[in-house]
Amino acid sequence: MATGTIPIDDLSGGLDLYRTLESGQSYLWRREDGAMYGGEPAPGAWYSTIVDGDVIRVRSRDGLLEWESTTDAEPLVRRLLRLDDDLEEIVAAAPDDPLLREAYEAHRGLRLVEDPPFGTLIAFICSAQMRVGRIHTMVSTLAREYGDPIAFDGETYHAFPTPEQLAAATEAELRDLGLGYRAPYVVRTAEMVADGAAHPAEARDMEYEAAREYLTRFVGVGDKVADCVLLFSLDFDQAVPLDTWIKSAIEDYYPDCDCGSYAATSRAIRERLGGEYAGYAQTYIFHHLRTGE
Repeated sequence: MATGTIPIDDLSGGLDLYRTLESGQSYLWRREDGAMYGGEPAPGAWYSTIVDGDVIRVRSRDGLLEWESTTDAEPLVRRLLRLDDDLEEIVAAAPDDPLLREAYEAHRGLRLVEDPPFGTLIAFICSAQMRVGRIHTMVSTLAREYGDPIAFDGETYHAFPTPEQLAAATEAELRDLGLGYRAPYVVRTAEMVADGAAHPAEARDMEYEAAREYLTRFVGVGDKVADCVLLFSLDFDQAVPLDTWIKSAIEDYYPDCDCGSYAATSRAIRERLGGEYAGYAQTYIFHHLRTGE
């Protein structure tokens, strides 16, 4: 077992692990008490994920981010949790907007994540018309039923399925697991990736709007899901997914940004929220409105 610590005070803007991992942007981490997305933080709780066959566990305790892994995982932990982002600078550069300033003040230390692209794609295909807790349950169920079991520190963890593993599932099986009408979308998208027809990671080096358009080729992926994948796994920090909460924010706070179409409204709200880091602003506003904190 490899272990390490990272002083949280050394991170610009700090780190709130609970808000980062339970703010609706990631469904590929698990909390040790099984109550992730239950609405209450669990100070000192371990969170775990699996990347390329390696188990990574992290927790925040006594001013330190502690990690344990099957590999020397500090570089991976820094990337997954975006620990090198200059959060103080991002917040300071944000527009002087009352709602945004309120959200940034209320949720200090919330960082964007960088989850693996395929798992993120499937998770947000499952997200349509679902609460965050239900999405997390769906994704966890897929890992348990189809992913590789990995033993670590006396426990068994399950990796998110590979495209090939998920493509081998049937629509009926996935419906039985609670995916409902999303089942054929998941199977067909997994088949596309497994067959080499497309891969979400290929969008990383494209221009933003071309990358969003590329991702919509996957079955069950519209502009909003594509924006989620871009923002939470491919480093497109300007992406602003127009989900229910952001649409509500536009209606209540930024009505002039409602331009009718997704593309035009997206451009308008990205500009209003600061352009380059508009996705950070989106994530804070989403969490702020959803939790009412």
